[in-house]
Amino acid sequence: MTKTTSKTDHDIESFIDSIDPKTMRDGKHLREIAAAREALDDADARLRAAVTAAREAGDSWTMIGVALRTSKQNAFRKYGA
Repeated sequence: MTKTTSKTDHDIESFIDSIDPKTMRDGKHLREIAAAREALDDADARLRAAVTAAREAGDSWTMIGVALRTSKQNAFRKYGA
């Protein structure tokens, strides 16, 4: 997966860099929050792609629900059409 820098990424970095050091030690915690949020977005995209691939391969919502540790109804509600 190729990583691109979005306008939002630039906006976050610009905001963090604009913080007056007298009001905050540094931006490391905010950068960690932004990085964790990005990791969540990446993981969600990976999970959605895996569910789509499983459905295309013929796996049932029941089995997908088991893999997600949820009910088939909840799996379909979140990842279905």
